[in-house]
Amino acid sequence: MTRNRKNLIPFILIIGGALFLLAGLIWVVQPPQETNLVQPSPGLAEQVKRVALNDAKAAFDAGNATFLDVRSSTSFEASHIPDALSIPLDELPTRISELDPTSWIIPY
Repeated sequence: MTRNRKNLIPFILIIGGALFLLAGLIWVVQPPQETNLVQPSPGLAEQVKRVALNDAKAAFDAGNATFLDVRSSTSFEASHIPDALSIPLDELPTRISELDPTSWIIPY
């Protein structure tokens, strides 16, 4: 009986090692899963609150708002509102924490 148990131990170790290697191979070969970022959606155009130009200008003059440029970096470098923050729209979900939630944010 003892001899049978001694013969089983190497067998169990070999099978366990083979399963471990197989699991590692599957993990390496498996294509990476895409993470779906939830992108904020403004909803219908009628639901988006628009800022009148004179209100935006008054906020700019008083320094009461953060102007957020969501265009590409190239467009931002070509021309932008002074002191505007540049976060391209495709980077916004990952960089949203850079914005002060207590500030009036005017995106353009």
